[in-house]
Amino acid sequence: MKTPDAPSAIPSWLRAAAALALLVLVAALAEPLFQRLPAAHPLQGWREPVRNAALALALLFGAHLLHALVSTRLSQRRKWQRPVPKVLLDLFRVLLFAAATLLALSLLLRQGLSGLLTGSGLVLAVLGFAIRNVVADTLSGIALGIEAPFRMGDWVRIETLAQGRVQEIGWRTTRLVTRDSTYVILPNSQISRQRITNFSAPRKEYRDHVELTLPVDLPVAEARELIRVALDGAHSLVDGKPPEVQVVQYGPQGISYRVKYWVPQHDREPMCRDEVFSLIDLALRERGVRFERTPAAAPCALRGTMRDETL
Repeated sequence: MKTPDAPSAIPSWLRAAAALALLVLVAALAEPLFQRLPAAHPLQGWREPVRNAALALALLFGAHLLHALVSTRLSQRRKWQRPVPKVLLDLFRVLLFAAATLLALSLLLRQGLSGLLTGSGLVLAVLGFAIRNVVADTLSGIALGIEAPFRMGDWVRIETLAQGRVQEIGWRTTRLVTRDSTYVILPNSQISRQRITNFSAPRKEYRDHVELTLPVDLPVAEARELIRVALDGAHSLVDGKPPEVQVVQYGPQGISYRVKYWVPQHDREPMCRDEVFSLIDLALRERGVRFERTPAAAPCALRGTMRDETL
C-alpha cells in the first residue's frame, strides 16, 4: 500500500510574512476598535500599548523576513561564484535585529532613540572593555569572512600556528583538522596576524618539488631521462602534466637536480613524495648508480618544499 506523501514544511519566510501581515493588521485596527468602546471603559487604557506592542512585534518579524529573503537570494549562486561567507550573513542578521530591537524598545518605552542609544552606548563601552579579547576575535572573524582567504574544506597553513583542513569558520575561532586527525581551534585574531598559505586555491592541484644530488660521472642528459622514465609509472601524480627535471647546482661533489611534479590535492602530498622518492631510487639502483661519501655533501641529498613557488 502506498503511503501518502508527507506535507512539505512551510518556509520560514512565509511564516514570517504571515505573522507580519497579521500584526500590521492588528496595529491598524486597534485604533478604530477601541474607539467603538465607551470613553469610560477600562480597556481604553490599553489602546496605545496594544498598538505599540503589535508594531514592535511587526518590526522583529519584518527583520526576520528580510534576512530570510536576502539569505535565500544570496545562496542561489552559480558554479563559478564564491559562496557568501556565513559570517557576513550572521552579521547582517545581527544588525537587522539590533535595529528592530531598538525601534521596538523605543515604541514600548515611549522614549526617543537618542536616549536609548546614549544608555546602550555606555553599557556597550563597559562590556567592550571587559571582553576586548572576544571583540578582537570577532572583528577578525568578520574581516576573514569579508576577505575570504580560505573556505571550508581548504587545506591551509597558518604560519607558526597550525596546518590542516578548514573544518569550520566561526565568529571567534577557526577549526582545522590536521593530517593526523587532530582537531585544532585557533582564535581569529591570531590567524589575522599570520601569513596564510592556501593549498586549495586557486585550484586543488599544485606543483611540489624535491632536490637530489647525483654523481658527476652520470651525464646530465642520462640523469634527466632516467628520472623522467622512472616517474612515468607514477600513479599518485596528476595525469597529463609530466614532471620536469632541472639542474640547480654543478660541482665536484655532484650535480644537484630539482624534480618538479604536480600533486592532485594537498592531503595526498606525502603519498606523492614517497612514490617519487621510491621510483627514482629504484631506477638509480637498476642503472647501477653508486654514491661515494664525501665530507662536503651527502651521497644523495633529498630535500622538498610544501609547495613549489616557481611555477
